[in-house]
Amino acid sequence: MKKRIIEIKDLVKIYNLSEEVSVSAIKGVTFNFAEGEFVSIMGSSGSGKSTFMNILGFLDTPTTGTYLLDGIDGSTLNNDQKAEIRNRKIGFVFQGFNLLSRTSAMENVELPLFYKGGVSSKELNRRAKELLDMVGLSGRYDHHPNKLSGGEQQRVAIARALINDPSIILADEPTGNLDSKNTEEIMKLFTRLNKETGISIIMVTHEPDVAEYTDRKVLFKDGEIIDDSPVKKIKAGKKKK
Repeated sequence: MKKRIIEIKDLVKIYNLSEEVSVSAIKGVTFNFAEGEFVSIMGSSGSGKSTFMNILGFLDTPTTGTYLLDGIDGSTLNNDQKAEIRNRKIGFVFQGFNLLSRTSAMENVELPLFYKGGVSSKELNRRAKELLDMVGLSGRYDHHPNKLSGGEQQRVAIARALINDPSIILADEPTGNLDSKNTEEIMKLFTRLNKETGISIIMVTHEPDVAEYTDRKVLFKDGEIIDDSPVKKIKAGKKKK
């Protein structure tokens, strides 16, 4: 049995908008996630999926309930400790890529490890090139984001998410700004990384065909999980319609 790296029980998140008005974004959710899984999180706008992902990434705090990441109880951590956990255990991939425009692909990838400190320039360069090669960007090391396509920019963002060797990647609508061809390429890359390196991935998406690449689909509605079931993966070479 694979090790559980996320254990959530009875998670609740309430936003108090005023003294009289509050909104329940998450309503008693229980969720487990094992090492090596590739899971998609789906749901309409306002369903709670984004709040849920923010809690997973220690970017938001639950009102009540338990969240354990690798056995660490998030409620026991202060902000500095949460930041350390994020840097050490979680790689983030965003819809908008979030690359520094005046910085090369290699320098963008190096940034998290640079800020972590204790790594020589030679090792930074070696690791960044290794990851850019892995995501299919050999020879594009010195290109700035404006010289890269959307798909290439997302590949740089994925390489950057991997630089600290995290145990999990949290991807928020990673294909939301891409056309169908680049979407297919990025999802094949995620699938390959998951299968070949064992990296665990949780991905928010609103696209059913994108969710088909994952092992398991979790559907949110009105702050609750209404479905959590296996998904048949798209076979290699299958074209999106």
